[in-house]
Amino acid sequence: MSNNDTPRSPTGLLERCLRLFAPVGDREGLTGLLLLANVFLVLVAYYFIKPVREGWLSVSDISGLTKLEIKAYSAFTQSLLLVLVLPLYAKLASRLPRGALITRVGGVFTALLGTFWLMQPDMILPVNAVVGVAFYLFVGIFGVTLVAQFWSFAADMYGENRGERLFPLVAIGASAGATVGAWAGEKLITSELVDAADLLLLAAAPLLLALRLAHLADRRGPSGRPSRATETRWVQPAAPGAESGYELIAKHRYLGGIALMTLVFNWVIANGDNILFATVQEALAEQHRAAADSIGYAAIINAATTAFYGDLYFWVNLLGLLLQAFIVSRLVALGGVPAVLLVTPIVSLVAYFSMALSPLVSVLKTMKIAENATNYSLNNTARHMLWLPTSKTMLYKAKPTIDTLFVRIGDGLAAVTVLLGTRVFHLETVQYFQINVGIICLWVLLAFYLTRENRRWAERAVQTPAAATGGTNR
Repeated sequence: MSNNDTPRSPTGLLERCLRLFAPVGDREGLTGLLLLANVFLVLVAYYFIKPVREGWLSVSDISGLTKLEIKAYSAFTQSLLLVLVLPLYAKLASRLPRGALITRVGGVFTALLGTFWLMQPDMILPVNAVVGVAFYLFVGIFGVTLVAQFWSFAADMYGENRGERLFPLVAIGASAGATVGAWAGEKLITSELVDAADLLLLAAAPLLLALRLAHLADRRGPSGRPSRATETRWVQPAAPGAESGYELIAKHRYLGGIALMTLVFNWVIANGDNILFATVQEALAEQHRAAADSIGYAAIINAATTAFYGDLYFWVNLLGLLLQAFIVSRLVALGGVPAVLLVTPIVSLVAYFSMALSPLVSVLKTMKIAENATNYSLNNTARHMLWLPTSKTMLYKAKPTIDTLFVRIGDGLAAVTVLLGTRVFHLETVQYFQINVGIICLWVLLAFYLTRENRRWAERAVQTPAAATGGTNR
């Protein structure tokens, strides 16, 4: 079936069931499920280790720095580290076919999970702030790199028209994986069946299975009948060409706009996350003040922080899953990319106005659930759809650069906000939320610009050869 065709009425039971969530065409169901399961497993692994990161960081004390500063500065350091890592990733993408690239990168992250398990507090080493911060950096890079790599692969496989139809279906796997990972991780910790750090070893199993499913999807193609283009991708480098991701972003205004919007919305989200973390730490310190001088105080704060974030991530991801399953594809059908791209900044505006009026932990938690759920469902799907008219070199070089480095630069700007607000201007919590409202206005303007550019690129993709656009049948 041509990628430009309207999908025929599906003849299989699987396709008929999947049409509840997206307009799945004939023979597209199995590959769609493989991709859905792939990103599901990646997100399960990530959400197993994500709350462990917060708990580990909560006991990583650095003299002279507050908890808020430690979290914010650690996030900023991720961007510096990514500047060094991304050129290496681009070189791999220039030499390896997409299947081998996914396997190599996933294998490295799996090995690092075992390494950090051995370095957990009080196993081989005592509680160590350097190791805690290093683990924080690893988890952040783990999440953005593997997820960005998956969506590059999915966009490369599907192309423009198939991707617009099927991305909302595949993205259900991301929302479901995050929900199941957060729920299962919290239950395992609170049941005391495993220590929090043991989730690192458990995360390796879904990650390895995800790598296997990626291989199966790659070999099968979008509809089970690999085209010549699909077979070429089995042996052709994932991102042919000498241009780096940085050069591609600088060369194309559309990519530059995506990079800037990614930076801005992550600045907003990270500002909110940092303030929530600091508020939670203050509340826990007050709640457990009587145990502050006891030997087990650090373990109490670690466990309480991990449990709080496990619950937070569960509700964020459950709401995100419901939005992804029943709302996103319908919004795409009604209004395309603009309809899903503009929802999250509007929700964020409402959230930060509410937080400014009542900066209590319960209010902050509720508003962050609403903001993050729309970000993880509607906004993430829209951002990935922005890449469908681009070339495969852009997908494997520029997209990972934006989805990792520019995400972390946004985190870095949030760290600068904390630095200036804490050390120079001595801002109150409410004033941080007011800053976010101003940044969100820029986010809205960028979203409008990208909807216009996306239409222009989509029209050009239809008119240019497959090799140049990556937007034809896979």
